[in-house]
Amino acid sequence: MFDFSPDAGLIGLAASAFLSATLLPGNSEIVLVGVLAKYSQLSWPAIAVATIANTLGGMTSYLIGRIVPNKVEGKALAWLKRYGAWALLLSWVPLIGDALCVAAGWVRVNPWLAMLMMALGKFVRYIAVAVGWAWLASTWFA
Repeated sequence: MFDFSPDAGLIGLAASAFLSATLLPGNSEIVLVGVLAKYSQLSWPAIAVATIANTLGGMTSYLIGRIVPNKVEGKALAWLKRYGAWALLLSWVPLIGDALCVAAGWVRVNPWLAMLMMALGKFVRYIAVAVGWAWLASTWFA
């Protein structure tokens, strides 16, 4: 296993979480588990860092969508217009979530509500990853 300090782990997690929420590839869940495996006492700070950085990455995608003129139509955009910011609770879903964030900017979803829904969905996902890791570590590696 790689040796890293708690600070380096959180910085790496932030970078991975931010990139994972943009159209660039990344896998912040694996980095989160790596930080939790090495520093279990950092559970809440790691979840907070991952959630904030992933939400900021999602808002970057939102802003990219916001600069595109709102002239594009389609089934996905109609669905997003129908459900609005609530659809962004799914912004954590791989591939689909990135597109949802861009589309939310396209259709001009309220940015504060968009950020809140993104953060909530991403927070729940990171909690699930952390709880899953804690269960797995206590069951298999105890």
